[in-house]
Amino acid sequence: MPSDNARGLPDLVGSLLEQTTTLLRQEIQLARAEFSEKLGRVVQAAVAIGLAAAMLLAAVVILLQAVVAALVDKAGLQPWLAGVIVGVVVALIAWLMLRSGQARLRAASLVPERTTTQLSRDASLAKEAVR
Repeated sequence: MPSDNARGLPDLVGSLLEQTTTLLRQEIQLARAEFSEKLGRVVQAAVAIGLAAAMLLAAVVILLQAVVAALVDKAGLQPWLAGVIVGVVVALIAWLMLRSGQARLRAASLVPERTTTQLSRDASLAKEAVR
């Protein structure tokens, strides 16, 4: 069996292609696993948020009706005016919450970090091997 220094160009190219193919397969498997893991977390969080939102909706409606009734009874406002005031305040709070949620949901939090790190390592090793 010839040593690595005596191998011909076809052998070296074949070996390079085989190693590259294996490396790409492994990187794809890692990316799939990581994306699947992150997707599972996102789905679980979305289900929990959806259920909580559905349960809180009824409570919020009842509490807002109580606030309107209190404004009518204690402040002597007309029912329509009390409803408008409460509606505007709730709309402002909802808008602020929406903006906060959008700021927290960044694409960077979904980046496959292990795959990115591994690809950087592989690129560095490939550069060193070429030198």
